Amino acid sequence: MIEEFKKFALKGNVVDLAIGVIIGAAFSKIVDSLVSDIIMPFFGALGGLDFSNYYVGLNSAVTAPVLEEAKKQGAVLAYGSFMTVALNFLIIAFVLFLVVKGINRLRRAEEAKPEAPTPPAADVVLLTEIRDLLKQKTV
Repeated sequence: MIEEFKKFALKGNVVDLAIGVIIGAAFSKIVDSLVSDIIMPFFGALGGLDFSNYYVGLNSAVTAPVLEEAKKQGAVLAYGSFMTVALNFLIIAFVLFLVVKGINRLRRAEEAKPEAPTPPAADVVLLTEIRDLLKQKTV
C-alpha cells in the first residue's frame, strides 16, 4: 500500500497540481491585496464607499459603525466582506481568462506554422536512384 501511494504521489499530474495550488494560493494573496489595498480605497475616495464595513447586525446589541467592533458586540451579517471576496473572484477569473486566451493564441500560432517536409525514406531514395539509372540506360 505504501509503494502504491508513492507511485500515486510522485506522478507528474499530482506534482503539477500541488504546484498549481501553491501558486494559486500566492496569487490569491496578491489579488486580495490588490482589491483591499488599491481598488477599494480608490472607490472609497471617489464616492465614499468602503465595502469592508457593510454589515447588518443580527441582534440589537450590535451598534458599532465599524465591522471589527460590531463583531465583538455580537453576530453580524458582513455582506461587505462578501462583496469584496466576490470582486476578488471576478478579478481572478478575468486574469485566468486572459492567461488561457493567451495560451490558446500561442497554441494556434504553433499549429499554424508549416512543418518542414519530411525527407523520403531511405528505400524510396534508393528506388528513385535505380529508376533514374534505368531511364538513363534506355535513352
